[in-house]
Parts: sequence; structure tokens; C-alpha cells
Amino acid sequence: MDYLLSLNPVALFRALPGSIAQGMVWGVMALGVYITFRILDFADLTVDGSLATGAAVSVMLIRAGVSPLVSLPIAFLAGMLAGLVTGLLNTALGIPGILSSILTQIALYSINLNIMGKSNQPVSVDNYPLVVSLRYVTNGAMSELLFFVGMIVFLLLLVICTYCFFGTELGQAIRATGCNGNMARAQGINTNSIKVLTLMISNGLVGLSGALYGQFQGAADVNMGRGAIVIGLAAVIIGEVIFGKLAQKSRFTFAVTLIAVILGAVIYFMVYQFVLWLKMPSEDMKLFSAIVVAVFLAIPYLKEKRALKKGVGA
Repeated sequence: MDYLLSLNPVALFRALPGSIAQGMVWGVMALGVYITFRILDFADLTVDGSLATGAAVSVMLIRAGVSPLVSLPIAFLAGMLAGLVTGLLNTALGIPGILSSILTQIALYSINLNIMGKSNQPVSVDNYPLVVSLRYVTNGAMSELLFFVGMIVFLLLLVICTYCFFGTELGQAIRATGCNGNMARAQGINTNSIKVLTLMISNGLVGLSGALYGQFQGAADVNMGRGAIVIGLAAVIIGEVIFGKLAQKSRFTFAVTLIAVILGAVIYFMVYQFVLWLKMPSEDMKLFSAIVVAVFLAIPYLKEKRALKKGVGA
């Protein structure tokens, strides 16, 4: 009873806008994970390093006097370079995908340290006109409204650009490569080049997300991307499980799926905040993340298994 009385619903309500905002920022990263995990069918662990790279590049550029807005596309390009390395290790040197991404991730740790000069670099909204910041969400109703409207518009534009790109011949080649590489090669598609390009696009989005996240929390840290792949997978799976049927019924299935992935990230951080509100030990949050991913990964399989049993029984 004492435990229940100690839980303050008002505190949870006040914390939710910040969690939703964080989920929207990480939703950009979730799109990058979706592109490799679902479309290309490539297990890419580079994101744990490229997220921190995007943040490091953005924060250091801002500290050097570059506009926070201009730092975003540069961080995107930095993420693309990380994806390029993973792609070349896999296609040019024949290293298995998961190993090539791990090698890049490990190398990025040292690279990020060299970019920042030390393990952490702050960038305060008091000194720089940051594009996004948690302070914007907590500074009042008008500031909060402008933040969310701006983020929604940005995310919708990102979804539209991604949707249009994958409707082009090049985008269709990426989807064909991920669906059946042998068939794609038989159709004259250079699947190695497609893999490299897709990894570059994916990690570019992750780098962009890292840049936004660095500005959002007011600092870049060399360890900030640790476990990012788990969050990205959680967002993808949660979005698919919750909004999968809606996407299938829609005329714009792929666009709805992309939106669902972003919403999956938002839902993940809302649940994360709820668990913290329940006063669960913070050191167990990684365990919680792994359990969430495992549960949502198992749901489609268990549903299919249950449907087969019903079919046999009938």
C-alpha cells in the first residue's frame, strides 16, 4: 500500500511530453534500422556507433560556431561514411554482415573520442540556438506546442521523402535485393553496390538522429549509442505489431508502415517512462528493453502458430 501511495500520477503526466519528444527524435533512428533490418534484410550493428558519431559531429560543429541547423546534414553525411565502411567490409572484403558492422562499431568508438577530444562534450541551449532541446518541451505551453508541431512536420517530410525514394527504380532495386538477392542479380542489379548504398542511407538517418539527440539532451557522449540497436528493433517490432493490420488495409501500406515505426519509438519511450515511474531499478532498464523486444518479436510467431492450430482443429 505504501508503494502504491508513493506513485504520483501527476509526475507521470508531466514526464510524458519529454518521453514523447525523445521518442520522436529516436524515431529517425528507427527508420534507419527498419531500412536495413526489414527492407535489406541485413543485421547492422553499426548504429550503436554511428548514432554517437552523428551527435559528436553536430555538437563539435556547433561549439565551433557552425549553425545547429547546418550541422544536421553534415552529421547525416558522417553517418553515411560509417555505413560505407560497413558496406565495403562486407561486399569488397567478404566479411559477414554482422561482423563487418561490429568492426565498424568498435572503430567508431575511437573515432568519436577523437572527434570530441574527450568522452563528453556539452552544448547548452542557453549559449546556442539549438534546433531541438528538452528545454523547449518544459519551457511552457507555447514552446512545447511549437516543438511538437515542428517535429511532426519534419517527421512527415522525412516519411514522404523515404516513401518517394523507395518508389523509384533505385528504391525498388533495394527492395528486390533484400527480398531475393539471387533473383535481383539475375535481373542485372548490382547487389553489392545496392547493399553499400542502403547501409549508407540507413546510417545517415541514424547519424541525423544522433545529431538531433545530442542537441535534445544538450551533450554528446561517446557511450550514448550503446544499446541503440535494441531500441531501434523495439520501435520497428512495436510499430509492426500494433499498426500492422492498419498498414495492410491502407492503400499506402509502406507509408503507414514508416509512420508506424516512428510511433513504435514513441510508444517505447512512453512505456520506458512508465516503468521508471513505477520506480523500477534504473540498472535493469537494459534488461527491460531486451524483454520488450523479445516479447514483440514472439507475438507474430505465436499468433501464426495459434492460427495454424485452430485451422488443424477445424
